Amino acid sequence: VRFNYLIALPEDYAADSSARWPLLLFLHGSGERGDDIERVKKQGPPRMIAEGAAFPFIVVSPQCPSGEWWSAESLLALLDDIETRYRVDTNRVYVTGLSMGGFGTFSLAAAAPQRFAAIVPICGGGDVHDVRTLKYVPAWVFHGAKDKVVPLKDSQMMVDALKSRGANVQ
Repeated sequence: VRFNYLIALPEDYAADSSARWPLLLFLHGSGERGDDIERVKKQGPPRMIAEGAAFPFIVVSPQCPSGEWWSAESLLALLDDIETRYRVDTNRVYVTGLSMGGFGTFSLAAAAPQRFAAIVPICGGGDVHDVRTLKYVPAWVFHGAKDKVVPLKDSQMMVDALKSRGANVQ
C-alpha cells in the first residue's frame, strides 16, 4: 500500500482482543494531497481526533499523493491491509470524503459495493452510470448550495440517479 495514513483506534480497542470494530475510511479533498500527513488533519474526523475527540470505531485517513486522485484499486488494497492488521468488523465498513474525497467515495463504493455498509459523500459527484452497482449501499449525501469549488449539481445528479434505481439515499 503506497499511502501514508493516520489511524485512530477506539479507546477500548486493546481491552478485548476478540472484539471486532467498525471502520470509517475518510478521504480528504485535493488541498490535503502531498507527503505531509499533518495536512490530513485540516478537516473532518482527523481534525476532530487531533482536537481530542474519541470515536467507538477505527478511523483510517489516507493521504493522496500530490497531483493524483483517489484510486479505487489503491484504496481497496489499503482496506485489505488494514483488515489484516487490525480487528475490523468487515460488515461495518463505511467511507466518507469531501470534495475530491466525495468523488473518491462514490468511485470506491461503485468499484466494490459489497465492501461497504454505507457511504457519506460530501460535496462530491461521480459517474451516474456507476449507480447501478450502488443500489444496495445506503448513501447519505451532503452538499452546500454555496459551494464554489464543486457545483451542487454534481451531487444532485448522483442522488437523482440513485433514486431512479430505488436506492436508499438521502
